Amino acid sequence: MDFQEYEAARKKRIEKVLAYTEKGVRFIDPETAYIDEDIEIGRGTVIYPGVVLEGKVTIGENCVIGQNTKIKDSSIGDGTSVESSFILESSVGRDTKIGPFAYLRPGSEIGNGCKVGDFVEIKNSKMGDGAKASHLTYVGDSDVGQKVNLGCGVIFVNYDGSKKYRSVVEDGAFIGCNTNLISPVKVGKSAYVAAGSTVTSDVKDGALYVSRAKGRSLEGWVEKRGILKK
Repeated sequence: MDFQEYEAARKKRIEKVLAYTEKGVRFIDPETAYIDEDIEIGRGTVIYPGVVLEGKVTIGENCVIGQNTKIKDSSIGDGTSVESSFILESSVGRDTKIGPFAYLRPGSEIGNGCKVGDFVEIKNSKMGDGAKASHLTYVGDSDVGQKVNLGCGVIFVNYDGSKKYRSVVEDGAFIGCNTNLISPVKVGKSAYVAAGSTVTSDVKDGALYVSRAKGRSLEGWVEKRGILKK
């Protein structure tokens, strides 16, 4: 592409971006927005620099699409914010917060009033209304109910090397930090899983699941090993 072709393409792209402003969409920097043809953006939505919208994308009203976000073949509900994240072939409800640095892989369905925080990856899974995964969590091939809380470092272990399995976490359950859910398992309604547990069997409604080795302290061990720092 020579300079003239580049300039013609750039002007066409900016004209397309500016056409959305007539419908009430605000662009922080129209020069750095990349938007395909089949895109719908609602009134009151703000688009930050470095945003890429590809394929068939629908974004509702009064959303915030933060910088360096890519959305492809997905839908975003009204009032949702997406910060520096990737959303591919997925749907996100209204009044939900995504990111920063979240990754929604194909087949993800996120409900209303949810939170998918930093370094959270969702793949081929559902999160019900009000569910939260605030940071450092992987949800793969699973169904997470309404108002479920997934603590930091929760992993849905869905692959055994040959097959992938699906787990279910029902409404109101609380999954503590650094928990491994070995699929397929089911965590019942309002059940609790203690931090640091590895879940290998179903958890009944309202139950507490704990799976830890008993901790112990070996006094004087550092000195005996001769590894004291000077």
